[in-house]
Amino acid sequence: MKAVATCIAQKWADGSQQQVVSQDTMANDQAMDVYVPGQQPPNGAAAVVRPSYSGKGTWVGFRANGGAGSDATGAISGCL
Repeated sequence: MKAVATCIAQKWADGSQQQVVSQDTMANDQAMDVYVPGQQPPNGAAAVVRPSYSGKGTWVGFRANGGAGSDATGAISGCL
């Protein structure tokens, strides 16, 4: 799970040359929000990275807010 979140953050940071904010939402890095470059907690656009609800693995969603678009979601799919 943490590897997926780190991958997304790295792709966004490299692509934008901007700082990317990650925020733990559960203890022990079990769930994270990775904010799109230029977005800030708590309501900014973010990749929502969680443990899978049905067995092993990682579930990733995208919370849109404002100007985040296909560039952001493309990086997510590249990390799965």
